[in-house]
Amino acid sequence: MDSHPMHSRMRPPAPRLDVMSRFFSNLDLDGGAPVRARPRLGEWGPELVATTRRKKRLRVWAAAVFVLAASLVGVLMYVFYRILMGQ
Repeated sequence: MDSHPMHSRMRPPAPRLDVMSRFFSNLDLDGGAPVRARPRLGEWGPELVATTRRKKRLRVWAAAVFVLAASLVGVLMYVFYRILMGQ
């Protein structure tokens, strides 16, 4: 039966659950963090933690600052090149 062409194309058995669990994140966000670093837990979840909306705003702001800083460095390099070349 091993000589049948279908046997060579069969998929390997599905991985066990413990192997798959390594690919997914652990939802225990406190993990090994010391107690003083953990957020206080309120009735509906952690208190004094940034909201998703604020995190999104900060990501956009950080990207904009990076682009502006990179542009400024580029302009300064061009200016100094022009000064050094005497043009």
